[in-house]
Amino acid sequence: MASSSSFLLLAALLALVSSQVIASDPSPLQDFCVADKNSPVLVNGFVCKNPMYVNADDFFKAAELDKPRMTNKVGSNVTLINVMQIAGLNTLGISIARIDYAPLGQNPPHTHPRATEILTVLEGTLYVGFVTSNPDNKFFSKVLNKGDVFVFPVGLIHFQFNPNPYKPAVAIAALSSQNPGAITIANAVFGSKPPISDDVLAKAFQVEKGTIDWLQAQFWENNHN
Repeated sequence: MASSSSFLLLAALLALVSSQVIASDPSPLQDFCVADKNSPVLVNGFVCKNPMYVNADDFFKAAELDKPRMTNKVGSNVTLINVMQIAGLNTLGISIARIDYAPLGQNPPHTHPRATEILTVLEGTLYVGFVTSNPDNKFFSKVLNKGDVFVFPVGLIHFQFNPNPYKPAVAIAALSSQNPGAITIANAVFGSKPPISDDVLAKAFQVEKGTIDWLQAQFWENNHN
């Protein structure tokens, strides 16, 4: 009897762990949970707004994603629509972004710690790729044309580059999190506040400390809006 109970307990624990492993954002337990951003309660996500006070504007934003954006010095601009812009996205596990690329512009190597991304090219051409985790670090890349779709698995370093020196490009990305996050590798490594020790980075990248000091002195602009 004790053995049977132990087996059932183990099975229950495995089922619980498995459900957490395959999950992205927490699954909703009701029709919606509009984010109450004024609540002082801290939870994983946002506390639900009283459904009696929810209205259509909680699920809406006049985002004008059909309009082009000004790009920055790396030649891109990411306009993300997540739970911070639409409170009704809370617990729904999705967000969307428009990405504008200047001629020869790029969305530099970055990761989304909480989301898989599926990218659709609307205009122009993009060279895209991602790198798998250690120890293989295998590089997958593809040239995409208008209407093509590419997937970047959750957490992996990836990029997009517009190889055309004359024409801009535009893409729409869907992400499997209400708040996918973005870590741009160069910004995080060389633009951290306070800076990472140049001794550490010189050893990690196998270069002189002067090279690291020069990189840390650059202005690492954020292209995510």
